[in-house]
Amino acid sequence: MTKIAIILGSTRPQRIGEPVARWVHEVAATRGDAEFSMIDLRDAGLPLLDEPLSPIMGRYEQPHTVRWAETVRPFDGFVFVTPEYNHGIPGALKNAIDFLYQEWHHKAAGFVGYGGDGGVRAVEQLRQVLGQLRVAAVADQVALSVFTDFADFTVFTPRPEHEAALQAMLSQVIAWAEALRPLRASCSDSGRCCQCSTACRLERGEGLRARWVCLRHLLRTQEALHGAP
Repeated sequence: MTKIAIILGSTRPQRIGEPVARWVHEVAATRGDAEFSMIDLRDAGLPLLDEPLSPIMGRYEQPHTVRWAETVRPFDGFVFVTPEYNHGIPGALKNAIDFLYQEWHHKAAGFVGYGGDGGVRAVEQLRQVLGQLRVAAVADQVALSVFTDFADFTVFTPRPEHEAALQAMLSQVIAWAEALRPLRASCSDSGRCCQCSTACRLERGEGLRARWVCLRHLLRTQEALHGAP
């Protein structure tokens, strides 16, 4: 069954995102088309990025990086629950993403943002970051305002329209995660992703072929989701 991780992106002691993430998990758990798990970045114990090599090499040396990679790798998709800090995502979330590379590839992602304007600018920034990591970000998202959706700016009070938006987003995440499964499988069967090791393949003269293989898979995925152009 498709496995989706709900990643809580705030690590602040008095964060208001924790009840939001729990709500996402409770709603998701009522579905029967995927398995959902919670990942709390506060429990990951990641320092500021301290790997000696770029994550693109996939040669992690720090024990906490190895543990983090093992946590992320099994999932087929993600739901990021993120606040908006100064028109962007929390530093802890960006740091956690930057620790890894291949573990994010060819998976799907949805978003639940919260903030003064529903966290929409943080989500847009997150879309850009994940796009570079070959994550398929779905269009549907949940935007929660601290002014209208949190009593006294702290207590989250979900409404029916929030659940409807969440269910729509979850359906898209699951659909994309399943559509991308052949691409993930082909990378796994070869022992390395056809684009994750681009630097190494270029040294061997395999770069163009690697890009063609990935392009072919992505075109097939698009046709499966939207029909042939």
